[in-house]
Amino acid sequence: MGGIAAIATELGHKVTGSDTNVYPPMSTQLEQLGIALSNANDLQQFDDTPDVVVIGNALSRGHPAVEYVLDRNLPYTSGPQWLLENLLKDRWVLAVSGTHGKTSTASMLAWILESAGLNPGFLIGGVPENFNISARKGESPFFVIEADEYDSAFFDKRSKFVHYRPRTLILNNLEFDHADIFDSLADIQKQFHHLIRTVPSNGLLLVPDIDGTTEFNNDISLDKNFAEVLEKGVWSEIQSVGSSVHSMFQTSKITPDASVFDLTFPETTNNSASNQVLSSQKVRVEWPLIGDHNMYNAAMAIAAARHVGVKIEDAVDALAHFKNVKRRMEIKGIVNNITIYDDFAHHPTAIQTTLDGLRKKVGNDKIIAIIELRSNTMRMGFHQSNLAHCWQQADHVIILNNNLSFSLDTIIATSETNVITKDSVDEIVTCVGNIAKEGDNILVMSNGNFGGIHQKLLDELQ
Repeated sequence: MGGIAAIATELGHKVTGSDTNVYPPMSTQLEQLGIALSNANDLQQFDDTPDVVVIGNALSRGHPAVEYVLDRNLPYTSGPQWLLENLLKDRWVLAVSGTHGKTSTASMLAWILESAGLNPGFLIGGVPENFNISARKGESPFFVIEADEYDSAFFDKRSKFVHYRPRTLILNNLEFDHADIFDSLADIQKQFHHLIRTVPSNGLLLVPDIDGTTEFNNDISLDKNFAEVLEKGVWSEIQSVGSSVHSMFQTSKITPDASVFDLTFPETTNNSASNQVLSSQKVRVEWPLIGDHNMYNAAMAIAAARHVGVKIEDAVDALAHFKNVKRRMEIKGIVNNITIYDDFAHHPTAIQTTLDGLRKKVGNDKIIAIIELRSNTMRMGFHQSNLAHCWQQADHVIILNNNLSFSLDTIIATSETNVITKDSVDEIVTCVGNIAKEGDNILVMSNGNFGGIHQKLLDELQ
């Protein structure tokens, strides 16, 4: 919603907004744009009657602002619908979807297009450090968008990405998430197929081909979740990306942490609707990021950029200067040779891949993982069976035991890694101060501001 507000301001509209809790980096961005914020319950925000109220999906019936809008018959819409009608309907949309990696991949793709001189617009659920803004309208036909499967609004339960109408669509991965709005994986798969239905016949689907177990059309191996989606019908060209020998865009690690990898890609194919490659080339990518997951994200971004005419070599050059996204393995500070990282990971798979990348970077140095189980799905306990195994690369794990609907006792008992819980941020900070030593790495993982824990850790260690 903050990114949409930024784009609306750039388009010349007067924009105000409200929320219950705004924190950096989005609060800083809105302040710099001159967008006035008020508390979501403050009805004085409507004193200057708006031409339209864009309602985010966090608000439901019964909320004072929602009831005010409905009672007075004020014009209202959802964020995704407003974006479609005011911007996306006239653009070549490159959408990045999937359970994990949307923000990072969309940021990589936007930067590749920017480096190629295409001046794209973008809307990203984070702040890419190459741009220091999360959204802009752009000055070319191309618009990169992080395509979220979460619902659009209380009055539109379709996934947000159904409104975006992409011509280039990245399908990064698919797992069960968002248990507060989806009852099953099948519910999520249905929404993804709604998205696929909107891609034109001359558009492109980029699908993951990493270590899949299910074949699709005899030449693409996919994980079962995506294979079941594609079996419902596909009307666009498909290209595969991953480490499989069948991948059209094939990755191969050179260094264990994937900071250097090779990408083999097709020079020509026998026709636009086939995955069969007649000849191929190879390039080497050397860049600042780490982790297998980021390597695959980069390959997806390169393949998507190629669809709009960017040369592979130019995309590789751009990634060498990619600065990642705030809150994605972002170094918050180094005190007494102890490094504190901040990461947005809030799903077992994301926790596992993030820790795996850090382990391959730091070798045998100690890793202390601090985790806030903050997302609705995590707090409801839907992923608890996978938790005990997702943090094995850490030496110590500290969990904030707050507002959980399940007990962590069984998870702690079955974990091979030492796990402790604390009831407050201050208790965690004190604990870390007692166990952290020179050369250690502290990785904080949460999709919220975690009570300002990062600065508190820096102060404690100082």
